[in-house]
Amino acid sequence: MSSEKADAELKLGPVGPRPYWVVLVSVVIRAMHQIGGAVYLSSFLLDEIVGPPAFYLWLAVISGVALVGTETMRHRQLYREVAGLATIFKVVLLGIAFHGYLPETATVVVAFFAAALAAHLPKNIRHRLVF
Repeated sequence: MSSEKADAELKLGPVGPRPYWVVLVSVVIRAMHQIGGAVYLSSFLLDEIVGPPAFYLWLAVISGVALVGTETMRHRQLYREVAGLATIFKVVLLGIAFHGYLPETATVVVAFFAAALAAHLPKNIRHRLVF
């Protein structure tokens, strides 16, 4: 089976229009999310930082919610796609770490690792409908 034929058989989530300015703003939001996430992650990996700084924690949370909003404008069933499920998985893992059900550092690193993998998957996999 050719690669194009296999791609055609994959069921991708429906897409909708998104104004170009939203795309440009989402790039800036994504950069802010990466900065907030990086400082949040470093607070678990470096002993010099005691707990995640509140500003960067809220920067990561607010920009993350904004990113899900901009992605939902384009990918109408994001929660059914691999990308959306990876986001839900990441949030659940961060909640588990926050409440101390699993070791914080390892759980946060796994959450960030899973998010990085999901974000860099090819489009035909990232936006594939899981159910």
